[in-house]
Formats: sequence, structure tokens, C-alpha cells
Amino acid sequence: MSDRDYVARATAKYIRISPHKCRGVADLIRGKSVSEAFAILSYSPKKAAGLISKVLQSAVSNAEQDPSVDVDKLYVKNIFIDDGPTWKRWDTRARGRATRILKRTSHITVVLDQRI
Repeated sequence: MSDRDYVARATAKYIRISPHKCRGVADLIRGKSVSEAFAILSYSPKKAAGLISKVLQSAVSNAEQDPSVDVDKLYVKNIFIDDGPTWKRWDTRARGRATRILKRTSHITVVLDQRI
């Protein structure tokens, strides 16, 4: 991506939620205006909605730093959830055995642009 492809972006790394759970919420707001995206996220009962809302607010704040940007015309150009590192833990089982627990993390990136 070059600098001219978007107005603002924000990233949250090492978020302690599975990327699979987060992507379902991200699909709801992709392509929507910022105000509509906030409305959708505020009524979603998922944990990921609150996390994505924080990243979206950060991207809007980054866009406000540029005086040529009209905040009312911003929309979610792209949002993607990448896999972060997986924490590997062990859980005890019967007869002296152990099973692996994978605690997955996510990197959330929101890209905003202006509608013309």
C-alpha cells in the first residue's frame, strides 16, 4: 500500500482473542461509513466488537490530524484480522497425561478512506 491509498489507519497488536471470532465482526463493518460502523459495533454482543471499536476510534483520531480530511465522509475501506503469536499452554488430564491448549492472539488493522 502506498501513502495515497488511504487517509488513515490504526493497528492493535497481540490482542487476546481468536482471529476466527474477530473476523466475523469485522465482516459486518467492512465498506460501511464510520458512523454506521460505530452503530453496528455498539449493538453487537460480541467481545470482538468492543476491541474493533477501539481500533476504529483510533483510526478516526489519526484521520482528524489531517486538516483536509472531512470526518463525516470517512468509511471503512479495509479491515483485516491477522494471526498473532499463539500462546501454548498445558492442561492436566487423567492418568498422568497432558493436552495442549492454544491461546490465540490477533492483530487488528483498520484502514479508513474518504468518500468522494
